[in-house]
Amino acid sequence: MQYVSLGSTGLQVSRLGFGGIPVQRIDQPRTRQLLEAAHKAGINYIDTARAYTVSEEWIGQALQQSGLRDEFVIATKCRAITAEEMAEELNASLRSLRTDHIELYQFHNPSPEDFDRIIAPGGALEALKSAHAVGIVEHIGVTAHLAATFEKALACPDIETIMFPYNIVEQQGADLIARCKAAGKAFIAMKPLAGGAIESGRLAIRYTLANPGVTVVIPGMAELRELSQNVAAAEDASPLTEEELAACEEVRKSLGTQFCRRCNYCAPCTVGIQIPNCFLFQGYLNRYGLEGWAHERYNTLPVKAGACIECGACETRCPYQLPIRQMLKKVAADFGE
Repeated sequence: MQYVSLGSTGLQVSRLGFGGIPVQRIDQPRTRQLLEAAHKAGINYIDTARAYTVSEEWIGQALQQSGLRDEFVIATKCRAITAEEMAEELNASLRSLRTDHIELYQFHNPSPEDFDRIIAPGGALEALKSAHAVGIVEHIGVTAHLAATFEKALACPDIETIMFPYNIVEQQGADLIARCKAAGKAFIAMKPLAGGAIESGRLAIRYTLANPGVTVVIPGMAELRELSQNVAAAEDASPLTEEELAACEEVRKSLGTQFCRRCNYCAPCTVGIQIPNCFLFQGYLNRYGLEGWAHERYNTLPVKAGACIECGACETRCPYQLPIRQMLKKVAADFGE
């Protein structure tokens, strides 16, 4: 296993991390089994979130039961905007994870506008800085899906890590990764398999880690087989072969015309549909198999995909020329509205 510094935090982490989204679809005993196997394989970085239903709780129980808490760097996150909200969410994370400290606490996918509120007086950053002062939170980061949020995080001296989608297909943050490293901030690559759209996990992990600007990659894992495959890919530090590079190009060709990269250029929708989120939740439903959670998240959308009036304005703005109207019809069919 390869180990690197997590930006300027002083923490040493495995370049392959454990993505905690999929444990929602298994159970607590199997979560413990996975984390014990991850530890034996040399993984020491765990990613979870308040929004991942039972993920924090089951990971916390597993680490307590196995006595492995101090062997892992725990990274979690929440959607709090105000200092008061963050204090509540942080306490909930500590209880669920059964720990008195968290190595990395992140703001979970704020919009650029919400990020401004987070770092303003009375914002959630105040609560994390207070927690840092007493040793409860060691480091502070942000996760994002929009390049505009990434830009703001780069400019914020209190942000030590940035998580963003990066894989064979999703390249909207590629230019920012090098700037992240230059700024001394760790870059955490989420969705290396593009939410499951990339079939070859080995190719996806190898491609992502081939970028020296990537600090750690966090594929979701719910089976020992997935863990073994990801570990084997991460341990192979040889350069990508010509065959692998050709395979990456084939992936781009096959997904390039039917894959949402969540760049958000399609916005604003005429009737207020959050188009990228519709496709994101559809991915959780069809690729991750998280039916209950996907429906729960989809139901939070104020305007559903079925409300599309087929004006086509979004398609004129999509840099990837996606057939968004047809894709939204599929989302509406999958979710029933």
